[in-house]
Amino acid sequence: MMTVYNFSAGPSVLPEAVLARAAIGLRDYDGCGMSVMELSHRSKQFRQIIERAEAALRRLMRIPDEYSVLFLQGGASTQFAMVPMNLSRPGAAAAYINTGNWSERAIAEGRLFGPVDVIASSADKNFRYIPRGCRVPPDAAYLHITSNNTLEGTRFADIPETGPVPLVADMSSEILSREIDITKFGLIYAGAQKNIGPAGLTAVIVRTDLVGRQTGNLPTMMRYDVHCEARSLYNTPPCYAIYVAGLVFEWLEQLGGVAAVAELNEAKARVLYDFLDESRLFGNSVERPDRSIMNVPFTTPSDELNEKFLAAAEADGLLTLRGHRLVGGMRASIYNAMPLAGVQRLVEMMHQFEQENSGSSHV
Repeated sequence: MMTVYNFSAGPSVLPEAVLARAAIGLRDYDGCGMSVMELSHRSKQFRQIIERAEAALRRLMRIPDEYSVLFLQGGASTQFAMVPMNLSRPGAAAAYINTGNWSERAIAEGRLFGPVDVIASSADKNFRYIPRGCRVPPDAAYLHITSNNTLEGTRFADIPETGPVPLVADMSSEILSREIDITKFGLIYAGAQKNIGPAGLTAVIVRTDLVGRQTGNLPTMMRYDVHCEARSLYNTPPCYAIYVAGLVFEWLEQLGGVAAVAELNEAKARVLYDFLDESRLFGNSVERPDRSIMNVPFTTPSDELNEKFLAAAEADGLLTLRGHRLVGGMRASIYNAMPLAGVQRLVEMMHQFEQENSGSSHV
């Protein structure tokens, strides 16, 4: 049987070892006679699952005690609203840096709850770079960034310094892919379906002094203080997704932690970018210092060739390489669980495709 490699931006590839363990728990969790999906979220077994997952994530990311870890629902898109709902202050604008589609969505949602100041944007070059040297207003309620831009293929290689202003980051498409200093952030959130586990789970890491400062009446489920007090168990959480996330965290620890997987990620990205930089057919338009290590968009000189390549890739077992509908072209998402062999096979196939279509010029 042909080995298939899944380059989807999300829901994305999961580690084989995790899938094997999850399959066992799906039928009978830890010998209790019930599927992990049948366990009550109030049961002793599930409390062990969620506590173990939180502890592993804290170890992996070196999360200090003054931060709460939440396992919520609603995806990162719900956090676009929860952040301004909980962190806005009367008379203070929220600052945002616009680096692409998901930033724009966060900005639009933020404006529903108060004034927003877009202090920098890379829209002038179609989001092919990350703005630098941004001045953060000292009275801003917070500064929001999208640390890795899934559609556009850019990332903040350097985290902005914000002084006393809380830094909020949507890290959905790069969490756990590189080491970061948690203490630079007031709040981090991430949809799970890229580097953590199945869709339906959202991880939130929030500094405790930012919890409970919301103004006005908020729906109970939209309050960070409620979820912190209940340790993510105010209502029924996405139990199975949390279980799988815990297995992913353990898998990462067995690999050697975030530092080890970051080295692997750099190696995978280097293989692909080195080919793109030398190719006469394929191209990547992102400015080199700002290239994402997780999401690599690329194109050929024409839509017709793009479609021809996508068909050839699928026939070769290289799946879900089609770029986002707003961007077009192709995109290889090479998250933590994508093995180096998958990227090498993609590059081999691209090289062969280029030779067979040598009459076309570089984009």
